[in-house]
Amino acid sequence: MPAISSSFNRYLWILPGWLSLISGGLAQIPSFNEEHRQWLGERIFLNECNARFECLTSWNPGEDFPSLGIGHFIWYQAGQSEPFEETFPGLLAFYDEQQVALPVWLREPLQRESPWRSREQFMAQQDSLGIQELRTFLATTKGVQIDYISRRLDGSLQEILGHFHAQQRAEMEDRIYSLASSHPPLGLYALIDYVHFKGTGLNPSERYRDQGWGLLQVLQQMQSSTVSLENFVAAAEVVLRRRVDNAPVERDEQRWLAGWVNRLQTYLPLLSLPSLGSLGSGSSDH
Repeated sequence: MPAISSSFNRYLWILPGWLSLISGGLAQIPSFNEEHRQWLGERIFLNECNARFECLTSWNPGEDFPSLGIGHFIWYQAGQSEPFEETFPGLLAFYDEQQVALPVWLREPLQRESPWRSREQFMAQQDSLGIQELRTFLATTKGVQIDYISRRLDGSLQEILGHFHAQQRAEMEDRIYSLASSHPPLGLYALIDYVHFKGTGLNPSERYRDQGWGLLQVLQQMQSSTVSLENFVAAAEVVLRRRVDNAPVERDEQRWLAGWVNRLQTYLPLLSLPSLGSLGSGSSDH
């Protein structure tokens, strides 16, 4: 199975939006060689799916939607309303933009709402030709999915910065650049993965008791003037624990907290590049 595209220069397209944030900041952006770029894709696949092929088409117990691909992109039925941002239709549109041919049953825009009405129906069809075709397609287009995940961070940075007044905005720009440059490839991975994992924090529907849990809230939570991945992880853990405390009792989000905290630990520098085989978190939910 093809893994990740071999041209690491394609990875740098996720960064142009940052050029307008800080003049002369391009030199601070870490360069990703092909090893790091491939690692990013496998790391996210490991985070979401423990790198298991069959997990590319999942519907987690306790959720009301399927999670698809290496990033567990969520897909709603027509008219379904949930507090979490739907991401699979955007991925389908990105495949179109990149001129990647989709499975025939997904090519018509009118067919791009989840066809499954329940987890039971979805699970009963796991061996159907349609789901087998989808699973294989997702396995062979990992690079496109990573580019889509990466673009989400790039597309949200200006809007995130817009939530701070001028003096704070300059501080946050420096904070983002410092984080992105920390311990390559971990710093940029932490920003990309957190936005994919818990969102930008901009979506007003992603709130419990009027408090969000995305990247915006983590940046706001970081109190120390010393920017480090350790501070980022500590702030993210506070934000996620607050989410669990604020969540509706019936969601029982405490069951996912340990997996979320484990995932945050993958952002921290170790003696060497994190091992793909030893850091799986298998975190659930969104």
